[in-house]
Amino acid sequence: MPTEEARENKLFIIVAGAGKTGYNLTKLLAEEGHEVLLVEKTKARYYELNAELGENIFLGDASESDVLKEVGANRANAIVAVTGEDDTNLVICQLAKIMYMTPRTIARISNPKNEDIFSALGVDNVVNTTKIVNSLIEKEVDAGMLVPVLEMKGGKVEVVETEISSNSPVANRAIRDIKLPEECLIVSVVREDGVVFPHGNTVLQADDTVVVLIAKDKKAALRELL
Repeated sequence: MPTEEARENKLFIIVAGAGKTGYNLTKLLAEEGHEVLLVEKTKARYYELNAELGENIFLGDASESDVLKEVGANRANAIVAVTGEDDTNLVICQLAKIMYMTPRTIARISNPKNEDIFSALGVDNVVNTTKIVNSLIEKEVDAGMLVPVLEMKGGKVEVVETEISSNSPVANRAIRDIKLPEECLIVSVVREDGVVFPHGNTVLQADDTVVVLIAKDKKAALRELL
């Protein structure tokens, strides 16, 4: 249930691309109490998610101006383009900014060479996934391999993801039997056969990718547990 503060700060956000990132972001934003619409052009993926997301998913190509108009880009507070193609993400952000005056555009890129180009062409925020991964490798950011995904509440709360190894103390254990740190919530478990929205009976398995919402000052305790 969204808090009163969340309702007062409600935003309308369009997410383009229903891959793992777009899907999880849509779920997270909706749980935070925001109005969010996930736009996906592939029919198979749309129908796969439609039963779960309902009115929060729209079938269409967000790189087409008519689709952006139909989904309400003119009233959106932000559009987040996370399709698998850099050039498509750029087109989506430019159309939203130029034609519909969307205040904030965010694009994910895979090719680091595109970062300066995207910024020069008016994309407000560029998320360079290659650079993030490289930074984690070179600088060994977070030795416990809690990979940062998103910061909220001024950096006090983070969404992180980590992979459960076969020798992890929590492997093959139900979540209800795991003593998680305070202010820590497992929000999804990604495995080969799909995404699991966990409950107490969910058993964590080796090679699961676990997405966790956690207070920043509790990350050390989570590392020790995993």
